[in-house]
Amino acid sequence: MKNLLFFGDSLTAGHGLPAAQSFPSLLQQRLDAQQLPYKAYNYGVSGETSAGGRQRLASVLTRHPVDVFVLALGANDGIRGIPVRETTQNLQFIIDAVKRQYPQAQIVLAGLEFPFDLGPLGGHRLAHYATEFKALFRTLADKNSLPFIPFLLQGVLGRRELNLPDGVHPNAAGQQILANNVWQVLEPLL
Repeated sequence: MKNLLFFGDSLTAGHGLPAAQSFPSLLQQRLDAQQLPYKAYNYGVSGETSAGGRQRLASVLTRHPVDVFVLALGANDGIRGIPVRETTQNLQFIIDAVKRQYPQAQIVLAGLEFPFDLGPLGGHRLAHYATEFKALFRTLADKNSLPFIPFLLQGVLGRRELNLPDGVHPNAAGQQILANNVWQVLEPLL
């Protein structure tokens, strides 16, 4: 068996849902149905920022050898308005650490974008931040030659019927769409 690690935040964890309804669990079902020799591990932690992921990474990398590593962090950085430079540095650190420890591992990067209100930022600054934030993921994917999921929440963000009452976290139907978004990039690699 090969190990497929999903490293992210509440979107990966399946916040507010039974573990079996998170997109990593749904992808395990697809792997099993296609008899692909992968075990999916869900290392999603609600509230996690890229800085938190950077701190937590070492303990995760020692638990299992890594064959495929899906990096899906940054949503909480965006919500908090953390400078794009910091998010970029933290994600690059994570990519470098995985490459160093598991040089043969395939790393996949999930992109995010934020069309909604980010609180303390306003007007022009908000639009500028949202543009920079969206671009950081494509830039990192290109720089590191990584397979790239352009927008993890494609088809789910802003759709009330696909989110929990908080309007931020995908419900079970939303997690199915996240699984589809990830699978489009992951399937050819596996």
